[in-house]
Amino acid sequence: MSTDYITFADFMNVEILLGEIIAVDVVPDADKLLRLEVAVGEEQPRQIISGIREYFTDPQELVGVKCPFVLNIEPRTIRGLESQGMILAADHNDTFAFFTPSADLPAGTRLH
Repeated sequence: MSTDYITFADFMNVEILLGEIIAVDVVPDADKLLRLEVAVGEEQPRQIISGIREYFTDPQELVGVKCPFVLNIEPRTIRGLESQGMILAADHNDTFAFFTPSADLPAGTRLH
């Protein structure tokens, strides 16, 4: 556990929204990277580059998955592609998990 605390206000500044993965592509020449197109309730989907490829034999099974994304993180260029957010997921040993809603909520729903 970390003892580097942030304030409640800091936490409230993190924009975590429910996103729906609408398209997936393998990033060429990258063993771990997938390019996700994610609907987050905005006019255009966001492009998010994620290092989760090793957990999926068929990346297309991710299409339609809804999970949380941090959207106000500074964009990063990874393998020449701009990543406009970060997926929130977990892995422990060799087990990978998304955090999915327990009810059907629309893409763009804010998490708090």
